[in-house]
Amino acid sequence: MKARVHVMLKDGVLDPQGEAIRHALGALGFDGVDGVRQGKVIELDLADGTSRETVEQMCEKLLANTVIESYAVEVG
Repeated sequence: MKARVHVMLKDGVLDPQGEAIRHALGALGFDGVDGVRQGKVIELDLADGTSRETVEQMCEKLLANTVIESYAVEVG
């Protein structure tokens, strides 16, 4: 079984890497990009029977810094 965790900075948290991407896109001639938020995707190969709640515990304890990041879990 696979799980995918999407981790993003929460709204209001500065994203200097996203800003650098936005600036670089403009420099390359891609106009019209007003903002970029950069995040990460973590794919987990899980043993059968591993629950969504277990993956959420992984996020709370290690995979996401819940003070400044939010996460979404896909299992399937």
